[in-house]
Amino acid sequence: MELYRGKRLTIERKTVHLPGGKEVERVLVHPGDAVAVLPIRADDSCYLLRQYRFAIDEYIYEAPAGTMDPGERPLDTARRELIEETGLQATTFIERGYIHTTPGFTDERIFLFEAFGLSPSCEFAKDEDEVIEVIKIPLADLPGMVLDGRISDAKTIGLIFRCLADGMAFSKKERKF
Repeated sequence: MELYRGKRLTIERKTVHLPGGKEVERVLVHPGDAVAVLPIRADDSCYLLRQYRFAIDEYIYEAPAGTMDPGERPLDTARRELIEETGLQATTFIERGYIHTTPGFTDERIFLFEAFGLSPSCEFAKDEDEVIEVIKIPLADLPGMVLDGRISDAKTIGLIFRCLADGMAFSKKERKF
């Protein structure tokens, strides 16, 4: 049974058949899929956003991100969101898989990307309802920022880990952290 339908979010109550045969009632949130992008500069730094999030009444550091439009491919969303949130375009995107945000109550996936070959975009049009500051951060600082809690956003932590875990340390073998 649908409980709520909004512009980007649907909430439903449904009967779920668990493995083993048990039947339970659950509420499921469908926000749609999204992307997160780590824009990496040639000087071994990257851009993160310092963004105000009303749900927690705080500014947090996070990767540029946004929701996919119906029928939009993750890469197309990544290109669009990078421009919308940073004013930058990229020549190269590397896919880093996806994460489930909170699978206990939502089916949301966030597709992860690294972006290289950055340059200013003439298509920059920041959303009016976002409070965002684009911050340049050395790549070498990212693990420490995760460990000490300065980066607490789950999608950004997942993206940083995926970029590091591929054994290439942000796609360049010579980079060491």
